[in-house]
Amino acid sequence: MSATEILNELPRLKHEERRAIARRVFELEEEREELDWAAQAADLAFQELDKLEDQDASSRSR
Repeated sequence: MSATEILNELPRLKHEERRAIARRVFELEEEREELDWAAQAADLAFQELDKLEDQDASSRSR
């Protein structure tokens, strides 16, 4: 089912059904935000780890 088909069906649904759909959409958005935050945090942690490893390699080569 396409997004257009879904949007066209929404007015035909009962109030409770629309609420359930809205609730699920909000859940998915929250999950996505959490995943984005986790990915950004991991990227920062890996960048910091790379810096520390570079510093360690630099100090060993002296």
